Amino acid sequence: MTLDVPAWAAEITVGYPLIFATVSGAHLYGFASVDSDLDLRASHLLPAAEVVGLRSGPETLQSGGWRDGVELDVVSHDLLKFARLLHSRNGYVLEQLLSPLVVVTSPVHSELKALAPGLITSHHAHHYLGFAATQEKLFARTGELKPALYTLRVLLTGIHLMRTGRLETDLGVLGAGLAYVPELIALKRSAEHGPFPAAARAALAQDIPRLRGALEEARDSSALPGQADPAAVEALHELVVRTRLSRR
Repeated sequence: MTLDVPAWAAEITVGYPLIFATVSGAHLYGFASVDSDLDLRASHLLPAAEVVGLRSGPETLQSGGWRDGVELDVVSHDLLKFARLLHSRNGYVLEQLLSPLVVVTSPVHSELKALAPGLITSHHAHHYLGFAATQEKLFARTGELKPALYTLRVLLTGIHLMRTGRLETDLGVLGAGLAYVPELIALKRSAEHGPFPAAARAALAQDIPRLRGALEEARDSSALPGQADPAAVEALHELVVRTRLSRR
C-alpha cells in the first residue's frame, strides 16, 4: 500500500472469509484527493451450505461508514460471482483483482491473478469505451474535474491494455504525453469536486475524441484474442470448485 491508504484498511471484514481486498477508485487511478472516499473492492467465500441449499448467502455485500475522517465504501462479491464477472470481460473486476494496492490477500488471490492474462480479450475495449462515454456525459453536465479525469484515465487504460495486453490504471503514468495532466491531478488532489480549469478545456475537447478513436483503432488491431483462453477458463472453474469444497 501507499501512504495515501491508511493501515487500518487491512482490518476490513465482511462476515465471510476474504479471498482478497484491494483499493480501487481515485487512489488506484493516481489522483486521490484529500477528501476522496476509500473504495475497497473484495471477494469473499460463501460456505457450500449457502450455495447449494435452500437458503443462499449474499453474492454481493456492500457497506460504508467513516473512520478517522475518511469515508469508506466496501463492495465484495462471492468468489463464484467474481469469477463469472472476470470471465465476462468486465474491466472493473480485472482492475480490482490486479490492483497493486492490496490490503488482504490469500493463495487463491494469487491463483486468480495468475489466470487473469488468459482471460483478457480485445472485447475488454467495449467496457472502457462505455465507461468513458458515461463519464464524458457527466463532465458535460457538471463541468467538474473528477469526471474529466475519469474519462481520460479510462480511455488511456483501454488503449494501453489493447496495445500491450497489460493493465495500467495510474493516470500519472498513462497521461505522461498530455502536458496538462500533471496540473489537473494536482488540482484534483486538493479538491474532490473542483471545477475544470478553463485553460485546459479546449485541449481536452480535442483529446477525448482523439483518444476514443485511438482506443477503437487499438481494439481493431490488437493482438489480444477475441475469446478467453479455454485453458484459463477451465482453470478458473476448477479453482472455484476446489476452493468452495475445501471450506465447508
